[in-house]
Amino acid sequence: MVETISTSREAILLEEQYGAHNYHPLPVVLTKGEGVFLWDVEGKRYYDFLSAYSAVNQGHCHPRIINALIQQAKELTLTSRAFYNDKLGIAEKYVCETFGYQKALFMNSGAEANETAIKLARKWGYTKKGIPDNQAVIVCVSQNFHGRTTTIISASSDAIARSGFGPFMPGFKIVAYDNVDVLKEALANPDVCALWIEPIQGEAGVYVPQAGYLKAAEELCLKHNVLLMMDEIQTGIARTGSMLASDHENVHPDILILGKAISGGVLPISVVLANDEIMLVIKPGEHGSTFGGNPLAAVVCMEALKVVKDEALADNAEKLGSVFRRRMEELMKKTNLILQVRGKGLLNAIVINDSPQSETAWNICIDLMNHGMLAKPTHGNIIRLAPPLVINEEQIHECCDIIEQCVLNFRK
Repeated sequence: MVETISTSREAILLEEQYGAHNYHPLPVVLTKGEGVFLWDVEGKRYYDFLSAYSAVNQGHCHPRIINALIQQAKELTLTSRAFYNDKLGIAEKYVCETFGYQKALFMNSGAEANETAIKLARKWGYTKKGIPDNQAVIVCVSQNFHGRTTTIISASSDAIARSGFGPFMPGFKIVAYDNVDVLKEALANPDVCALWIEPIQGEAGVYVPQAGYLKAAEELCLKHNVLLMMDEIQTGIARTGSMLASDHENVHPDILILGKAISGGVLPISVVLANDEIMLVIKPGEHGSTFGGNPLAAVVCMEALKVVKDEALADNAEKLGSVFRRRMEELMKKTNLILQVRGKGLLNAIVINDSPQSETAWNICIDLMNHGMLAKPTHGNIIRLAPPLVINEEQIHECCDIIEQCVLNFRK
C-alpha cells in the first residue's frame, strides 16, 4: 500500500523536513489532475495556469497518452541502448518526419537535451568546420534559461543560477538578446560553432523578440557557417500558436531541442533533432543515457504528439492567446498595477508595476490561488500565465475574470 497524505499541512511539513530546499512552491498540495484542472488534497479545484512549465500542453492525464503508457508498461519499459527495442526506431522516424530532420537523439530531461546539443555543436565545429581543438565558442544570449547543470549555467547571465557554483566551463560568449547587430559581430569569429537561443525567453519572463530577429539569426548563421541551436523546450509543441515558435518566422534550426510537452507531462522525455552531417559526428561510446530512448518513452512521445495534431492545439493556442491578451490589455486600462502584457499563443506574462524585490507578484499569485487559479512569479515581478492548450474560450474568460478580480481588489 502507498502511504497517503490527508492534509496539505502534513505534506508541506514532510517536504520541508526531508526534501532539499531548492524550490519555493506556492502553499498548495496537489493530488489529482484532469485537463485544465488540478485538485488539492482537501478537494479544492484549481485552474492550472503554469502547466508544469509547459510540460502538460495536452492537459493533465490525457486519456490517450495515459492509455499508451499503460499498454506499453505492461510489455516492456527499459532495455537500455545496449540492445535495440521495437519502439524506438518507429518513434525516431515519427519525430524526424514531424519536424523535418534526418536524425533524432532521445534523452530524458531538457537539460540533458541541451547538453547533447552542446556536445554535437562542438564536435561538429572540430570535425566539420575545422576549429582548432578546444577553441570552439558557442554564442548564447543574456537572460537565457537552458537548465541548471554546471555546463549550462556557465552560459548564463543569471547571478542566482551562478552564485556559488563556479568555476565555470569556458567556451561561451554571452551577447544581448534580440539584437541583430551584436550577432553580426559575434558570429563572424571563425571559432564560433553555434548560436544557442530560445525563440521566446519563457523563464526570463516571456520576452518575445522583434519580428525578423530569428530569421536574421538564421541568415547570419548560414553566412558564417555556424549552427543555429534552438531551444524549444518551453516554446515548442503548440504552446505559442504553431508547432514550434520558430515556425512563426519560417526558421528551421540546424539543431532543434525539445522536451517537456513532447511527453504530455507523463514521463521525462527530451529529444535533439539534426541532419546527418551534424548528428553523425558523435560515435558509439561518446554520448548516451541509460533511460534515453526507452520503449515506454518512445510510445508516449508519439501519442503525445499525435494528440497535439489531432486536437488542433496550436490553432487553439493561437486563437485563445489573442483573447487572453486582449482581456489583459483591457485590464491594464483599469489599474496601474500591471505595467506590461506580453506573449504569443498561450505563453503569456503580466509584468507587475513593482520592483523585482517586492512581494507584490507573489501575493497576487497567493490571491489567485485562493480564488481557484494557480500561477507563479518569475524574476520577482513577472507572472507567467500558461494554461494547458486544451482550455476553451469560456474557461479562458472565467480565468481572466479571476485575474481581474484579484488585481483590482489587490492591496499591498
